[in-house]
Amino acid sequence: MLLVGLTGGLGSGKSTVGRMLAARGATVVDADRVAREVLSPGSPAVQAVMARFGPKVSDRNGSLDRQALARLAFSSEEDRRALEAITHPLIRDRVTTLVAAATTPLVVVEIPLLDAARRAQYGFDVVVLVDAAAPTRLRRAEERGLSRSDAEARAAAQPSDAERRAIAERVLVNEGSLADLEDRVGALWSELQAEATGAPPGLRP
Repeated sequence: MLLVGLTGGLGSGKSTVGRMLAARGATVVDADRVAREVLSPGSPAVQAVMARFGPKVSDRNGSLDRQALARLAFSSEEDRRALEAITHPLIRDRVTTLVAAATTPLVVVEIPLLDAARRAQYGFDVVVLVDAAAPTRLRRAEERGLSRSDAEARAAAQPSDAERRAIAERVLVNEGSLADLEDRVGALWSELQAEATGAPPGLRP
């Protein structure tokens, strides 16, 4: 099995690339989706978050306000680190379980907050960075409904472009059309499949 870390900044298009790889037959584990599951109502993680942050992240019914939690985490490094200390071990355990259950030779973990330390924790064989210029990423984030200030705060809280490039074996530039991205993903798929099966591209069974 080849374990691939798929990362990229807010608005880079990594989720689109993840869907394209899944359509080609890869098992794709979305760490963001796992994070939402970890913070499901009544979970131990929610109880720990509420104990740590209190009314600042609760709605009028006393439940977790995810939007308030996101604003808090992306506006304060101290709060973000406190939140990560609660959630990341649980996310990593669940992702590891899903990876272990995969039956395909190529498994992709889509993970936005990937740095050298987390790469080592997950044990990725290959890291693929989906990249685009900062103005392009911010524009896409705004098109998805984020305000410019929220998009900038979230981007600033993520690993820098230099940090991402330092741990990536492959960089997939996503500045063009969806058709162009499909072509790039197709070439990437061929390369990754070759690594997963140990056969040169074009000589796979």
